[in-house]
Amino acid sequence: MNKLKSRIHNEDTGIDYILVGDYYIPTIKLPEDDGRPIGKWGRMHRAYLKETNPLLLNHLILTGKLHTYVPGRTESRVCGNQRNYS
Repeated sequence: MNKLKSRIHNEDTGIDYILVGDYYIPTIKLPEDDGRPIGKWGRMHRAYLKETNPLLLNHLILTGKLHTYVPGRTESRVCGNQRNYS
């Protein structure tokens, strides 16, 4: 019987796989979180996305861009509400 390789690389997709038991599992790492708190408006926007556009929310979570998308919206909202009275 042929022994299976412990690691393989798929050239078409560029994904590495590791052998676990009899199955090859992709070795996928999520990007690191930047650690910024999203605050009240960020949480409200995340809840809004969950209710109105769950596909976008899932895409942002799976690509690791949720915390860069939501605070960006929060910062633009805060900057948009500030007025210069000078």
